[in-house]
Amino acid sequence: MEMEPLAIILRPKKLSDIVGQQHLIGENKILSNLVKNKHIFSMILYGKPGIGKTSIANAIVNELDSKYIFLNAVINNKKDFDIAIEEAKANNGLIIIMDEIHRLNKDKQDLLLPYLENGLVTLIGLTTSNPYHKINPAIRSRCQIFELKELADEDILLALKKGVDYFKDMQIDEESLNYIVKLAGGDLRFAYNLLEVAYYSTNDKIVNIEQIKKINSKPVFFHDKNEDGHYDVLSAFQKSIRGSDVNASLHYLARLIEAEDLDSIFRRMSVIAYEDIGLANPSMGPKVDAAINACERLGLPEARIPLASVVIELALSPKSNSAISALDNALNDIRSGNTGNVPNHIKTTSKDYKYPHNYPNAFVKQQYLPDKLKNRKYYQPKTTSKYEISLKSVYDKINKMQDE
Repeated sequence: MEMEPLAIILRPKKLSDIVGQQHLIGENKILSNLVKNKHIFSMILYGKPGIGKTSIANAIVNELDSKYIFLNAVINNKKDFDIAIEEAKANNGLIIIMDEIHRLNKDKQDLLLPYLENGLVTLIGLTTSNPYHKINPAIRSRCQIFELKELADEDILLALKKGVDYFKDMQIDEESLNYIVKLAGGDLRFAYNLLEVAYYSTNDKIVNIEQIKKINSKPVFFHDKNEDGHYDVLSAFQKSIRGSDVNASLHYLARLIEAEDLDSIFRRMSVIAYEDIGLANPSMGPKVDAAINACERLGLPEARIPLASVVIELALSPKSNSAISALDNALNDIRSGNTGNVPNHIKTTSKDYKYPHNYPNAFVKQQYLPDKLKNRKYYQPKTTSKYEISLKSVYDKINKMQDE
């Protein structure tokens, strides 16, 4: 027996029925006003799963009482798109709601573009991916882009209570509802699905936390290795370590471990050791390598042990980006053509080169940079650690001797 999921049954018919997204659908907000004025434009709605993209699209076409068709950029083939265009021509216009628009291939794009251009087709694209990165610029430039925000726990709870009202004989307390909210991690579709399973899995229609835990005890979070959510977590991981927030660093490490994405953790820690810690604590590079080797030998779940140790140390280590900044400054000169010739006395054929080891303290005053750059200072030492302070003292001393 085929039954519609609760999330479909309770899908809002009007924008005013949607929970959250008040920056777009609240009173006098842009989408509300477009619907009120009976005129919409091609748009892309993007955001995490289960936060209302499809609901908003359906509410728009329902309130406008417009002809529309729902397509999926992956599942529907070119023939389906041809049929949609013919329907648009027959009806003098058509709204196409397109899921996973970031996966739209070139053939389908080429088919749609002229009709987007002349207004015969109005597109409402739905995607979990950042359209500025993932969607073809030709499509993107013909659409207004609206980002949906994460649903607050209060939004999920309000929607769940509508679900409880639908199951007229369900008995569930506030504590159990709040537990579903926490499990959902901002995904309303997931929350509805869990509530529905909980209801139909009882004999007496009484739903409690213990029963919910038997169905699903693992919190859901948005983390797709192939999409933006994955890179957002990696970005947050590095920025938390860079910002010396050890608790946030461990939180994002835990999310990456839960996704079993050790390779991304290894690569990002290696970058952090040299980009963010750098000369403030040069020992972190070898320590990260040692931790990676240990993790590769251990595998999960034991790999979390060396990871925890090294991430705590990375987060609490002094920070310096002076090395990468210095090299980037040099690269900027090279790339802008600001180079000059190698001084004659340090060329391979030179007989005028002064060998520093033949002089006291292995130092002798001579020019190494090209003439046009001879006074350039790429390296700007930081004083965030004793180690780099010691490097700075040597650097300052050498610069002083060179200037004398």
